[in-house]
Amino acid sequence: MDIMNETITQEKDTFRSLRICIFGAGSIAEAIVRGVLAKQLTEPEQFSMINRSNNERLQELKRKYGVTIELTSKGKQELLHEADVIVLCMKPKDAAAALHELKPLLRPGTLIISVIAGLSLHAIQHILGPIAAVRTMPNTSSTIGLGATAICCSQSVDDTQRAIAMIIFEAIGIAVEVEEQHMNIVTGLSGSGPAYLYYVMEAMMQAGVEGGLTQEIAHDLTVQTVLGAAEMVRRMQEEPAELRRKVTSPGGTTQAALDVMNSHYMSKTIISAVHRAAERSQEMEHQIGREIE
Repeated sequence: MDIMNETITQEKDTFRSLRICIFGAGSIAEAIVRGVLAKQLTEPEQFSMINRSNNERLQELKRKYGVTIELTSKGKQELLHEADVIVLCMKPKDAAAALHELKPLLRPGTLIISVIAGLSLHAIQHILGPIAAVRTMPNTSSTIGLGATAICCSQSVDDTQRAIAMIIFEAIGIAVEVEEQHMNIVTGLSGSGPAYLYYVMEAMMQAGVEGGLTQEIAHDLTVQTVLGAAEMVRRMQEEPAELRRKVTSPGGTTQAALDVMNSHYMSKTIISAVHRAAERSQEMEHQIGREIE
């Protein structure tokens, strides 16, 4: 245990010294800065942020977090060249141009981390060469520190760089490492997953209102029900199926509701939806790959 704690301490000390440049200024980019700084893993001056446009957004992030920003082309290039870690947070359509811009600026040993949906490690290395690259798939809950992120690493990533990626994404939720071949199903499951739950919550609220509740009461009861159910699965460490069985009395109200869901093949529908999202992720990956190559 002492050796493990010493290793963790060394990794955090290494992380604190890194210069991290975030290329893009959207919600995930902000979530990373917020999460890392909130956990006091580094100082604001270790972060720099750049964007292709929208200088007002960069100014806002500088005011909120004290990060370094650059608005000139030369200044942006200097930040990218000086960075130990570069996090790619731009939109997929801008990825190819950004990678070509980045290529002549990289120093040996720079770690590239991508949060861009559909951007494969092969596509990154097709432009940048056999660099240390980490592909990730966070979800929108990262913006409140409850994200679920999967990461996969290129062969050039060493243990220290792998630990750096894990530190960043564990600052905004949980992070797990998977093989790249599984990134598309991760996208279908947890990447798009919050939207599926919002969809169910919408329907539950509508049912409550149709049954005579006010919108506010239907909203509050639904939110707390979903929150409590998720916490039960996490805290009780039991499978959802087992918890479902425990609250489903034969001939009771819950069983009546589940019978309706089963008659509409709800389980199969959800499974099909996750797989279709994964297929679409793969389609996007192939499209981005063709554009880059």
